[in-house]
Amino acid sequence: MLQAVDLTKQYLPGHPPSLSDLNLTVHPGEIFCLLGQNGAGKTTTINLFLGFIKPTSGRAMIHGLDVAEHPLETKKFLAYLPETVMLYPNLTGLENLDFFASLAGFRHPPDELHALLTQAGLQTDAHAKRLGTYSKGMRQKVGIAIALAKQAKVLLLDEPTSGLDPKAANEFSDLLLELSKAGTAILMATHDIFRAKEVGTHIGIMREGRLVETMPTHELTANELEAIYLQTV
Repeated sequence: MLQAVDLTKQYLPGHPPSLSDLNLTVHPGEIFCLLGQNGAGKTTTINLFLGFIKPTSGRAMIHGLDVAEHPLETKKFLAYLPETVMLYPNLTGLENLDFFASLAGFRHPPDELHALLTQAGLQTDAHAKRLGTYSKGMRQKVGIAIALAKQAKVLLLDEPTSGLDPKAANEFSDLLLELSKAGTAILMATHDIFRAKEVGTHIGIMREGRLVETMPTHELTANELEAIYLQTV
């Protein structure tokens, strides 16, 4: 569903590439967590799959399509949650969901919109409140509801649990696990080692633009993963 093939991005000639020869595959139902320090290449990877930037060489592919060659078609398959979800603060949760779903070509009646917000974990009494009153965790749930409304097959996440309190982070992890059970392919860039161990099916550790370690999470304890991470970065 999501694949990088020798994916490389160099922003300035003569400078080290921000991403070098990345190869990874995320199948439907898998959650691939990218760990690494700031500048390791995690966000560059996400941006290449989104088509926000073009690769210097190699390919970012979604559903078998090269993102650089098919930027509009590949966007139909994916949803994106950045560290801060950008929604309209003067619109309600329901109105935001309706608007962004319609941009993707999906029209849902009000009862379905309410059901999607509830499925994403947003309490019913918040559906008609303005986004400006929402916590970060609540905004993330609207973002998940938008992914559900778009029937996204790929979910790209960039530090989605940063700034969330433990309860909100746990609720968000539960949502990701539900999406993976439904067959969504998820790529998440994160600093949160223990959250990655909790939800990830695979973990990749990045350093200086390279994927230096890849491992299935079921083979590791949280302490083992932390030790490998610290040795690697």
